[in-house]
Amino acid sequence: LRRQRQMCIRDRLIILLFFGFSFSQDLYLRGDGYKGEFLGCLTCNKYDSESICNKYGTYGSKYSSESIWNKYGTYGSKYSSESPWNKYSTNGPKIYNKEGEYYGRYTINIYDSDSSELSRNLKKLYEMFDGDLEKIRNTLCD
Repeated sequence: LRRQRQMCIRDRLIILLFFGFSFSQDLYLRGDGYKGEFLGCLTCNKYDSESICNKYGTYGSKYSSESIWNKYGTYGSKYSSESPWNKYSTNGPKIYNKEGEYYGRYTINIYDSDSSELSRNLKKLYEMFDGDLEKIRNTLCD
């Protein structure tokens, strides 16, 4: 348990450092390309209405059809080809900034040649919490 807690803290710090120092602007998730369905802000404050970390917002709610946290939805199911949680998918959400610059896919499929720099850490969190989206969300967002 202690080792798992240490790994959790280390991985969370890696992700926080990655967000904090690699990007000076907000990043957004989109379903199918830049003109695809908007899936929320990846790096916005958790109180922002468009943030994937806002539990009460469209993109952060585990009940919303447009949320990556809805394990029964298109973008949150581990079986959906459009979900970041499908370990075989090459069609997960894409990351863009406001100007439309592309940063890769937000996915746990680290073998996808289009996966983002976040993929390895995202996959570690997914495995650490046995796919429990609530725990992953809490680690990334709190």
